Formats: sequence, C-alpha cells, structure tokens
Amino acid sequence: MGCGGAPPPKAEAPRPNIVVIMTDDQTVESMRVMSGVRSSLAAAGTTFSRAYASTALCCPSRATLFTGQYMHNHGVLGNRPPEGGYGRLDTANYLPGWLQRAGYHTVHIGKFLNRYGQDNPPSEVPPGWSEWYASVDLSTYQYTGYQLNENGALAGYRRYQTDEYSQRAVDTVERLSPAAAPFFLSVGYLAPHSGGPRDSDDPAGIPTPQPAERHRDLYATEPLPRSPAFDEANASDKPSFIRRRPRLSAAQRAAIEESYRQRLESLLAVDEGVVRIVDALRAAGELENTLILFTSDNGFFHGEHRLPYGKVLVYEPSVAVPLIMRGPGVPRAARRRQLVTNADLAPTILEAAGATPGRVQDGRSLFGLLRDRDRDWGRELLFEGPTGFDAVAFSALRNERYLYVEHDNGERELYDMRRDPHQLASLHRDPGRAALQARLAQRLAALQVCAGASCRKRPRARRTRLGQPSTRRR
Repeated sequence: MGCGGAPPPKAEAPRPNIVVIMTDDQTVESMRVMSGVRSSLAAAGTTFSRAYASTALCCPSRATLFTGQYMHNHGVLGNRPPEGGYGRLDTANYLPGWLQRAGYHTVHIGKFLNRYGQDNPPSEVPPGWSEWYASVDLSTYQYTGYQLNENGALAGYRRYQTDEYSQRAVDTVERLSPAAAPFFLSVGYLAPHSGGPRDSDDPAGIPTPQPAERHRDLYATEPLPRSPAFDEANASDKPSFIRRRPRLSAAQRAAIEESYRQRLESLLAVDEGVVRIVDALRAAGELENTLILFTSDNGFFHGEHRLPYGKVLVYEPSVAVPLIMRGPGVPRAARRRQLVTNADLAPTILEAAGATPGRVQDGRSLFGLLRDRDRDWGRELLFEGPTGFDAVAFSALRNERYLYVEHDNGERELYDMRRDPHQLASLHRDPGRAALQARLAQRLAALQVCAGASCRKRPRARRTRLGQPSTRRR
C-alpha cells in the first residue's frame, strides 16, 4: 500500500447453507416448552413475534413456502383434489429447483405436501431435489410404522418418526459439510399434528399426536391456557358458522386439555432434534455460515371461539405461527414486531442464496427488517381461507391495527387488533366504522388478485375532499 500497490481483492463470503425446519399445526404459545429452540436459535438469532400463515391449512401453506406466492397465485387451494393436494403444485418451477440452479445441493426429509404418494406413484421423486427422504401419505400421519421414499425406493420404519427425521438431518449435515457446494436442507416434522397409533387413554372426539415414549405424561398435569376467547360466551358478532356452535361441554373441555398436553409432549422430541441439528452444524464448522429458519405451517385451536380443535379460520390461534431465524446477517437475541407472512420465506432464502426465482414473488425478503429494526413497510397482509372444514371460504386483510374479513356468504368481520387482540367484538356493524370498512374492502379487493409488487407495496395515501393527504394511521 505504501508503494502505491492496490489493496488485495476482498474475499467473497461463501454462500450460506440453508436449513428450514417446519413443524405442523404448532401454536406460538407452545414455544414455551421448547427450551432447546430458544437457547440454540432464538438466543443467537431473531424472533418475529407477529408472523402469520397466509392460509392456515397444511398444503396451501407449504406451497407458499416453496413458491413465495399467496394461494390464489400458486393454485394449491386445499389439502386434496380437485382443488388442492400435492398434484396441484407445479414442481417444475419452485424453490428447490431455483436453488439447484444456483449451485445448491438440495435435501428434503419428512412431511412434504398432503396427498404425496396417494395422487402420484409413491416412488416418485419431485424435481428439484438432489436427495429425497419423504414420508408417503397416509403413513405420514403414523408416528411409528410409516413409509419413506428414499430417492425413489420405498422403505418401512418403526422408529419414532421425529427421531428418525432428526437423525437423518444430522447425518446429512455431517455428510455434506465437507463438500464445496452449499446445501439446502428442508426438514418437515409431523409434530405436534395429530397422528397414530391411538392409545387407549386418548380423548374421544379430539385428535391427538403420539409423544415419544420418553416424554409421555411429562405434562400430564399441565393446565390448558384459557384466553378470553376460550369458549367465547357471546358469539353474536361472529359469522353464522360460529354462532351456531354450542358452548363447550365439560367432556369437551377435558378432551381439549388432554390433547393440548400431548401436543406439548410431542414437541419435546422436535426440540431435541433441533438442538442436535445445530450441534452437528457447530461440530462441522458450518454453524456460522448456515441460515436456519424455524417455523410452522399454521397454528391450531384449543377451544378458542368455541372451536375444540382445528385451524383454517382467520383467528389468531390459527394464523399466527412461530418464526425464528439464525445465521449470517441475522441479529442475535433480537425481536422484530413488523407483520410478516410465510410468503416472505422464499424471498428471504433466495436473497441469502443469491438465487433467482422462476415465479413472481408476492412476499419480500426479511433481511430488510433484520438490517433495520425500525423499518416500516406499511404493507397489509392477505389471508385466504379454503372452503370446507365446517367453515365458509374467506379473504381477509391485516394491517398494523385492523383485521377485516369478507366471507363468501356475504358475512363480514372487523377487529381492532390493538384494543381487541383476542377478536371478541367484531365492529363490522358499527356505523362509525363504515368509512374505514369501505377503505379496507377496497384494498382487500386489490389484494385478492394481487401478484408480485402489488401484494407488497404500501397503499397510496388517500385524499380528502380538499385534496389533502389523509392522516389516518396504518
């Protein structure tokens, strides 16, 4: 330098490995029992405290993860044909293929999309995956005694399913870490989703998972958290399919509590598995160059709004999901409160990988929020509800303050989420909210057909009659 020489070129940082860990039907509240995830991921990464599934149903939600698109754009509208299921996803153009083209070695372990292995030959390996170890429906929902497609060959297993997936993930990390190419590892746990085999003491009428034997009854006396929405006393503000539901009986309450306890117990093996994956990355010298995302496909009801179990609907226990990130560019022990959606996961992964999507992205990369904790996108989120499941299809808009819902039967809901976070009193009949409701309806109509930038942009400021910008808060 002193002799006028140019500085040496800065070494380019290696592209990170990427690990996505997804649970099934996990509530945000249940994260309290996952001490391993909290210590290995949250303490060293960032928690998004207001993360949502755009469609609170397994197959459409997972399709959003792999496409970066809302349900109305990726076309997987349910869990089964003709409107949904594995066969509805265009696997010739989705995330693993984009990462492969960018030089990534791609591996999937565990649950994929509903009906995989039923609506297609069970030996089929979808495009885009360098390695494939997926559970085959309907055995996906058996915690013991299930089938895996291992790169085109079927094999049966008795080992507790969560432990099998964790071991395969650890083996993958150990085997691929010495390679020059970065890897993308997708791990789809079934827990805490219900699944067999059933035990004689399982509650009647409420589906339950099967915890690992070592965790059985560890939460046998755990009380069920009962928010103000539990067994909602006054449902007169709710749509008709909620209003006609009776209050929960004593037997239902007991069954809900037992199911809740078993769901917590089933998560303990997942918690152990996440710690094992992180430890394997550390031992291989890859942890600091690996982006890890932990999330769920949707939440779950435990008696809220008179719903003894299930998901699909737009209420918080159903649509809110855990989301924790750790890795390069992710602040340590941080939290972000901005509204984010599962449509943001693919753009985030693509930015980290330096890969190019083959579809227009409805979400946006979360790295912008990670770099600037005070950044305000001003974006409104779209929720889309499929038909069936004793409900009515809907579309909904969520902004910083309000949730506005339109059901296909013409019914409406409107909640002030700051003052009414448990969604106890819909304001859709309030004459004083008519102008607000009209504005939200107009914006929702645009989101229902949005694509790409039109799903992400800040709404334009509205003008008053005097031509001045509106000062309403977002």
